[in-house]
Amino acid sequence: MRPAAILTAIAGIGTVAGLIAAGGERLGSAIDPEETAAPTDLHVPPPAAAARPTTNPEASMNARHVDDVSQFYPAVVDGKPLERIAAAEPEQPARIAEDKDVNLVRPVAESAGVLAFGERRLQLAGINPTPADKICTDSKGREWPCGMLAKTNVRLFLRLRTVRCDLDSSEWTGTVTAACRIGTQDISQWLVENGWAEAEKGSALAEVGEKARQTGKGLYGDDPRSATETSIPENLPSDLPLDGL
Repeated sequence: MRPAAILTAIAGIGTVAGLIAAGGERLGSAIDPEETAAPTDLHVPPPAAAARPTTNPEASMNARHVDDVSQFYPAVVDGKPLERIAAAEPEQPARIAEDKDVNLVRPVAESAGVLAFGERRLQLAGINPTPADKICTDSKGREWPCGMLAKTNVRLFLRLRTVRCDLDSSEWTGTVTAACRIGTQDISQWLVENGWAEAEKGSALAEVGEKARQTGKGLYGDDPRSATETSIPENLPSDLPLDGL
């Protein structure tokens, strides 16, 4: 190889090496490592605090959060603070009143208003008993034994069936006063409705007694024997059978 060509080649290699060196220096100055590093002095603001509802402190004391959602409910509605309401008490089943009534068997009508149980007596409540020897006068001025007829009709009504009375015990001495029923029929009411006994003054049966008087029933009418023989009274309760004799 000629010397001139060798020199030209060496000069070319030196020129290329110089250009490469110059390019690397320029690239290094264009990208500063310090500038590309992650910034460490940047101030990042903390996350915004959770928004809290603005409430009246006094109202907040009276308000009760029911669940997580209720914290966003207003503590004041229409200018009035919420009030704490006591939890509703569970509804209790109604208590059935204790039945203290007693059953009395084989009552005997001593008169229209007084029942006999051996040596004991029971006066029916709300009425004035009709004495068995009472005498009444009919519309024609004739006397008739209304007390005896009243007693007879009551005996036909009872027919020795068991009566249920509002007593605490089936044992007593002397005479007691109580309301009694046969089935659902109140005996005192039956006597007054049919005119065989008078309602006590101020009794709830007074209006019923006045109706019996106006319609001429029982003591207020004529001797029933003048028309027909005394028969079993009407409106007898049929929900209980006769007691065994």
